[in-house]
Amino acid sequence: MINEDYNLESKAQHSNPFKIFGYGSLIWKPPPHFVDRQIGFIKGFVRRFAQSSHDHRGTIEKPGRVVTLVPTEEWTSLTDSDLFVSNVVWGVVYTINPIYEKEVKEYLDEREKDGYEMIEVSVYNQTDGNESLLTKASVYVGHTDNPSFAGVTPLDELSELIYKSVGPSGPNKDYLYNLNTEVHKLWEGVKDPYLERLTELVSSLDS
Repeated sequence: MINEDYNLESKAQHSNPFKIFGYGSLIWKPPPHFVDRQIGFIKGFVRRFAQSSHDHRGTIEKPGRVVTLVPTEEWTSLTDSDLFVSNVVWGVVYTINPIYEKEVKEYLDEREKDGYEMIEVSVYNQTDGNESLLTKASVYVGHTDNPSFAGVTPLDELSELIYKSVGPSGPNKDYLYNLNTEVHKLWEGVKDPYLERLTELVSSLDS
């Protein structure tokens, strides 16, 4: 619920509220107690289904996959066969009501506990084709040295894994479908060719 218990006095007392950049399920399943939602993008990363999911879209015995951010330069050092490498990832910045900052951080730490760590990034937007800095925000990433990082997987193999995997949060394929749909809604003309191709492959198995 936007603007709950959040007034001018609160803003004055908290000039640097906690902001979180969502690039996966946070886009359509926002954190609690956010007071503002802004569309933007970060630079220098790719969004990839390279993080094993043992607690949401898969199980310990049969892990699913969810997205993580990998620095573009690091990703290209791992593979030369990715046809969809870009340097921009679109998502959503949520500003959290300072009254609930500790509660929300604990909630997010639990939600993103499977191999993710928090870093700070610059978030940008576009106005009339001109790029400008929107804000700084925190973001959860699964570094390549974390135990749940699954690395590079050929898309045909990855699509089968996503199609078959199911976890406590539901089918892995639904996570992919939702993510692709919501990214399209973020900004006019925004597309993620990687997500689009993976959605096509999983949909072909799902027909």
